[in-house]
Amino acid sequence: MRPVLIPVERTGWQQVLIRLAAVLLALVLAALLLAATGKNPGEVLFAMLDGAFGSKYGMQESLVRAIPLLLCGLGVALAARMRLWNIGAEGQFYLGAVAATGVALKAGYMPAVLLLPLMLIAGAAAGGLWAAFAGWMKTALKMNETISTLLLNYVAINWVTYLVYGPWKDPKGSNFPLSPILSKAAWLPAVWGRAHVGFFVALAAALLLWWALRATRWGYQVRVIGESPAAAAYAGMSSGRQILLVLFISGALAGLAGMMEVSGVVHRLQTSLSPGYGYTAIILAWVAKLSPLALVPVALLFGGLQNGGYSVQTLGVPLATVGMIQGLLLFTVLGTELLTTHRLQFVVRPPRAKEVA
Repeated sequence: MRPVLIPVERTGWQQVLIRLAAVLLALVLAALLLAATGKNPGEVLFAMLDGAFGSKYGMQESLVRAIPLLLCGLGVALAARMRLWNIGAEGQFYLGAVAATGVALKAGYMPAVLLLPLMLIAGAAAGGLWAAFAGWMKTALKMNETISTLLLNYVAINWVTYLVYGPWKDPKGSNFPLSPILSKAAWLPAVWGRAHVGFFVALAAALLLWWALRATRWGYQVRVIGESPAAAAYAGMSSGRQILLVLFISGALAGLAGMMEVSGVVHRLQTSLSPGYGYTAIILAWVAKLSPLALVPVALLFGGLQNGGYSVQTLGVPLATVGMIQGLLLFTVLGTELLTTHRLQFVVRPPRAKEVA
């Protein structure tokens, strides 16, 4: 007998159940790895779940971390829809934070009703232009965007380091590499603990992107160019212009996340602004199958994982355990993706000619 994949049409609920089974498989594998290190898997996983969602404070902090993950994940997913691999969301996040901080520091006593929109526009524009620069290198210089967006991360992060050690260093910061605290007018309003209105902006961005990809001419062009560049060229679609536009929007979403982290959470620029939101967003995008709507619960899940990871350190479990679980989630979800469109069937191998003889 030999295994054969048979194409089938799965219902929406069947696809959801397959992905839920993939998540459970990842948790089982994580439990086995924890047991191999001498830890109690049930105790560790319960502590992580309790730290993420077991209290009001835990849920608030999980939501705080879900906001940048959702925005960066939307950016990565949009680019991937057109087969563009934006690995630079981390750098675009930092550039958005830089632009928003610069506006806030130079604005003086501008009221919040004017300052916050300016910071939002500056953050989105900085992240978008940083990604569009990689798009220009792809269209004009034929440089692979995977390499260019990845390498531009280091430029952006080191630029932040230069600013907080140099011209933007807080003279009252006890020699720590931090910018001055932004004025209260530059703070996003909090709605639940430290969770701020940025969550509603991120949710609106997910809904808008979902609608645009499904119901607009631009969304249709993005899908066609991603699925068949030759067919798009035959239909007269400008792939070069769409590459620049899609990467700009992708980077703008990540830059917006950086602005919200500065304005809504830390209220100043610093080197450790992101625990890897831009890189984790790559995992989010693929776990959500590049769906803007599916990214919302996935971002909440991964936000909870990051927050719960701090709780398990009291049990002697390193924070790297969170990264391990995230990697297992990606592995199992992508590994079972084929089962959403195929089923496995074992068939009897026909006898060979020599065997018949």
